[in-house]
Amino acid sequence: MDSQAKSVPHRVLTTGATGYVGSRLVQRLLWRGHAVRALVRSSGRALPPGCEVVTGDALDDSSVAAAVQGMDTLVHLVGVAHPSPTKAALFDSVDLASARVAARAAAAAGIAHIVYVSVARPAPVMHAYVEARQRAEQAFTATAIPCTFLQPWYVVGPGHYWPLAILPLYRLFELLPATRATAHRLGLLSIETLLRCLVHAIETPARGIRTWDVPSLRQIGSELGGRRVA
Repeated sequence: MDSQAKSVPHRVLTTGATGYVGSRLVQRLLWRGHAVRALVRSSGRALPPGCEVVTGDALDDSSVAAAVQGMDTLVHLVGVAHPSPTKAALFDSVDLASARVAARAAAAAGIAHIVYVSVARPAPVMHAYVEARQRAEQAFTATAIPCTFLQPWYVVGPGHYWPLAILPLYRLFELLPATRATAHRLGLLSIETLLRCLVHAIETPARGIRTWDVPSLRQIGSELGGRRVA
């Protein structure tokens, strides 16, 4: 399933654990022997056997504070589903607000490492989304806890394959000097690569602030045996 060498088990709280990335990450962390606790809004959402499920609200300080107790790693994956420019107000009230709640809880609980899936920047579109995620990074950084920020643009996988139709354009833009840097920074990333990088981040905690953009994620994923999309 995964060629990465297993490390010392971590105690991981995952928010957004029932989402597209979170549900896959929880399963992989359990398989690798980590203790995983998931903060979910409803206990009716199925999670893999072995995952400790805590019902609560990621926007509520007391819920997150209780869930994070006894853990050493926080993986924050809460965000608006299917982000688009029409959801600009939600990026502040959900993405940014939940990150600030998580940051306060992590600092109070003495968490050792925060892992956050942010977004690539700068970008010519989705300005409100990018700004909210950048401010979320700032909230986590302000805790003085070591952090790993992963900055993908679009993650390709089951149910999310439509961007493959524009791969020829990516190839062209990567060849042109004027657009090469943007094409690399906003490149497509496979869900497998993102998962490998998330596991690697958790198992090799940062000592300060560590940021992985799309080229970095591709490189790390390749070194761990992954396959790049574009």
